[in-house]
Amino acid sequence: MEQVTQRGIREVYDVITRAGGGPHLRVGQVLEPGRWADFDPFLIMMEDWFQQGTFDFHPHRGLETVTYVIEGKLKHEDNNGGLGILKPGDVQWMTAGRGVLHSEDPLPGETVHSLQLWVNLPSTKKLTDPRYQDLKSANMPLREEPGAKVRVFSGSSKGVAAETLNHVPVTMVELFLEPGASVTQDLPGSYNGFFYVLEGEGQFGKDKTRGVKNQVLWLDRAEAGDSEIVVTATSSLRVLLYAGEPVREPVVQHGPFVMNTREEIKQAFDDFYAGKFGK
Repeated sequence: MEQVTQRGIREVYDVITRAGGGPHLRVGQVLEPGRWADFDPFLIMMEDWFQQGTFDFHPHRGLETVTYVIEGKLKHEDNNGGLGILKPGDVQWMTAGRGVLHSEDPLPGETVHSLQLWVNLPSTKKLTDPRYQDLKSANMPLREEPGAKVRVFSGSSKGVAAETLNHVPVTMVELFLEPGASVTQDLPGSYNGFFYVLEGEGQFGKDKTRGVKNQVLWLDRAEAGDSEIVVTATSSLRVLLYAGEPVREPVVQHGPFVMNTREEIKQAFDDFYAGKFGK
């Protein structure tokens, strides 16, 4: 029987938020831009508190955006036919691919608190067709164990699998643990990933690394094969885990475009201004 690698934590840091401007009330960098090799296949993640008028129609190319709503009601609309209203606990998984224009606007009177992750696309998928997946929390598969619930938005957790479509294999799960409860999450050993603690405190991985609210904990590297990581709650714990297969390609990012070369970035701007982004 093949040995399963027990994963630990290689890096822990606090997410510091700062005041925004206008209807963009507050912002924090969960994953800062520029650490492409460390974060691969993930690019950046922002934590935002915002009201209507903050994120009007804007373009993307060469990536996927994964938006998780913590509080408030958020309306998503794009020029590829994507339309949905996200409530707390819901996820919007948008593949920009070759180009899309979209807006993310709170409903009137709402303040939305959200996390938005950018997932890199490999060169073979940079110009794929745009796609929108509305992942309602109530409809996602739920793994339940004593004192623990694991909601699966993408990938799987001990055989409980979501039907979410991925260009890059990604596991995204939300863990709810009662004090003293433990849960084991399985992952391919090649996956790179991180936890973000939304509420409470827990111990993570083989060294029982402490993690508290607003901290990011990066999994250590593992070899090919199977791996798993154990999470134990020391108080009521709510945490998100994102892990995926690294793309291992050059990253050139300029504003909302992520490509492999500067020439491709220039082409993205040319295509955008020529009106070639979607309908």
